[in-house]
Amino acid sequence: MRRVFKFILNFNKLVIASVMIACLAFAYLSTKLSIDASAETLLIENDPDLDAWRKISQRYISPNFLVIAYTPKTDLFDKQNLELIKNLSDELKQNSMIDGVLSILTVPLLQSVEGGLSGILKHTPTLADKDINLTKVKQEFQTSPLYSKNLISQDLKTTAIVLHLKDDEKFNSLLGKRNDFLIKEKEVGLNPKELQEFEKIKGEFKRYRDELRIKEHENLEQIKATIAKFHSDEHKLFLGGANMIADDMISFVRSDLYIYGISVALLLAFSLWMFFRQIRWVVLPVFICVTSVIFTTGIFGLFGWEVTVISSNYVALQLIITISTVIHLIVSYREFFIKHPNFSQKQLVYLTLRDKFSPSFWAIFTTIVGFSSLMSAEIKPVIMLGVMMSSGIAISLVVAFLLFGSVVVNLSKLPPVRTFENKFHLTKQCASLAINSRKAVYLICAFIIIFGLIGISKLRVENSFIGYFKKDTQIYQGMEVIDTQLGGTIPVDVIVTFNEAKEETKNDEKEEKDEFEDEFSQQANDAKYWFNSYHTRIAQKIHEHLLEQNFIGHVSSLGTLIKVMKDLNNGTLDDFLLSAMYSELPDKYKNILLSPYVNVEHNQLRFSMRVVDSDKNLHRDEFLKELESGVKELVKNDNVTVQVVGMMVLYNNMLQNLISSQVDTFALTILLLFLVFCFIFKSIKLAMIAITANLIPLCTLFGVMGTLGVPLDVMSITIAAISIGIGVDDIIHYVHRLREELVTKPIIQSIKASHASIGYAMYYTSFTVFLGFSVMTTSNFIPTIYFGLLTDLVMAFMLLGALVILPSLVISFSKKG
Repeated sequence: MRRVFKFILNFNKLVIASVMIACLAFAYLSTKLSIDASAETLLIENDPDLDAWRKISQRYISPNFLVIAYTPKTDLFDKQNLELIKNLSDELKQNSMIDGVLSILTVPLLQSVEGGLSGILKHTPTLADKDINLTKVKQEFQTSPLYSKNLISQDLKTTAIVLHLKDDEKFNSLLGKRNDFLIKEKEVGLNPKELQEFEKIKGEFKRYRDELRIKEHENLEQIKATIAKFHSDEHKLFLGGANMIADDMISFVRSDLYIYGISVALLLAFSLWMFFRQIRWVVLPVFICVTSVIFTTGIFGLFGWEVTVISSNYVALQLIITISTVIHLIVSYREFFIKHPNFSQKQLVYLTLRDKFSPSFWAIFTTIVGFSSLMSAEIKPVIMLGVMMSSGIAISLVVAFLLFGSVVVNLSKLPPVRTFENKFHLTKQCASLAINSRKAVYLICAFIIIFGLIGISKLRVENSFIGYFKKDTQIYQGMEVIDTQLGGTIPVDVIVTFNEAKEETKNDEKEEKDEFEDEFSQQANDAKYWFNSYHTRIAQKIHEHLLEQNFIGHVSSLGTLIKVMKDLNNGTLDDFLLSAMYSELPDKYKNILLSPYVNVEHNQLRFSMRVVDSDKNLHRDEFLKELESGVKELVKNDNVTVQVVGMMVLYNNMLQNLISSQVDTFALTILLLFLVFCFIFKSIKLAMIAITANLIPLCTLFGVMGTLGVPLDVMSITIAAISIGIGVDDIIHYVHRLREELVTKPIIQSIKASHASIGYAMYYTSFTVFLGFSVMTTSNFIPTIYFGLLTDLVMAFMLLGALVILPSLVISFSKKG
């Protein structure tokens, strides 16, 4: 490295030019950075339930849609309110994204049909019909299993305007091919030719998806603008739906990237001026940090690594870690200046680079270990955060040394301003505490450990998706209304597969039919024979059972249609009528009432439910287990197979994986860091002391999370690994300096000298890290806010661990004399 440092100093202008040219290239590549906020970013990569869900999604018609929740102050069925729904619907139909609009004005009013059940096939009235009986209409909306707590709230005060979105055949085709390859890859594996085709499909899918997102964002903005024209205190309108949430999440991530970057840079500049009071030590560090971020972003763009909600803080992390390295270089340079005032600028810079490279290298290396341990998780965004940050902070080390050495050597010598050091005495007070009050320090440590163990025992993973967002965001407001008034937000399906042979059922069915039915059957589709008393009985039984379960807002299934038809037919319904309905019902109604819930080809029924996600008493894992076991017990003698699938299942699997991921990640990080410490310090005892000084502050994190009921989520599981990875930087720099002091001084004097020198650099870096993470409290994503606050807490205690606990342990376990 000495040769490298001499090259940097002797050919400094060449180094600066090379870095700047490379920076321009990576700045161009950074424009290719993409953001992914889809639901799949919150799923376990190898979850078998994910494959099952993908298969089920391909079997049933499940149109993509947005929902507008409308709550007027006056009676919903007043003329002006119905007129608003009509005008809003007409205007929204002009949007190129929307295929059709469903509302209380357009749905069939079955209880208003003349002529009973047979009248449906002749004419099905809607609210738009003249001379409609409004009293009867209100009664149907309030009691109908099709509409109540689904299209309209039970109190008739809030209604949903459903915007059916146009299907993109190319997107669906690419998505289907990609999912087929994913399933086959996990089940039997892919040969080289298939792998090549798979990579091609993934690339094409990503490119086309990104193109669609741009168009979709424009359309969504138009939809929001249209809604805004009708929204007022008298007419409250909230938009919800998966596409809107994904689009807003992308906007949140993009906003966070800019806000984090600009805010952290400004806070760093403020901190640097407060510490050093010299312009060069403000401008140069910020310049190095920005360059490092550009390099990192360019690499992400080059390799096609997508930024998710979890990795949206990478800019802040990159700035924080880079500035830590630069601050140590500045402090070291200032110390050499005071120690050797007659040395030339080149000599001072050379000594600085040589002195700080080893501890900086190992500090960055251990931080990489912390981030790399995230790769042991099974959640792809967490894995990618580990990959992205490991590469990013490796870049920060290289960029920091290249630019610091090549730029500073061109600057004139400037005596350091030590105003801050002369007035600030925290580090000296920490040294005094470690030397003179070790028993008190150990007593507090014991309390923290007990506090941490209690907290660990109380850790939970009970998160609601709606709780991820601030209450003033449109996502939260829209989801809250839909969740509480319109039947829930989080989907979960019960899939029932009949094990009997379809052919036998069909033959049994034929034996029971009379001559009229035989004549009708010759003209009808064979699939109608599937609708027999055996299937309908089970459909009704399960449907009624699900309606009785807590936390389920709305249930849609074949049982819904059966109940409606029975009500229209004086409480009776035979197989022939249901078969006739299947054969004669217009496709636009069949796609709403039947196709999403019946798959004759696979002999299956689908019961689609929405869960009230905002219910404080909902325990997701317990709910899903009881749901599945309850249905299985109900149909144990009916020769069927029961499976619970859907986004709620996948989301719950991710939550339950968090605990094991936290344990695995944390254990792996500690083991790797211990081995690294043993190698660096050449002492098992010193390695044990260093690990202990890091573990005790982490107990505070677990204690606070458990005691205050802060749940584990996709962000908080990374805190321990990241914090200990960053926190050990102080340990390494401190031990490195302490060993240098021990060459000429006894232990007590060495500790005091270390606190009076490297202690300031440790405080500077910790303070800037604290400010950097505090910026995350501005996010709209609640887990990111928790991440920032909890990491700040840990980093503050990590500093005290390095300045108080570490020297206390060193004194206690050092040899006398």
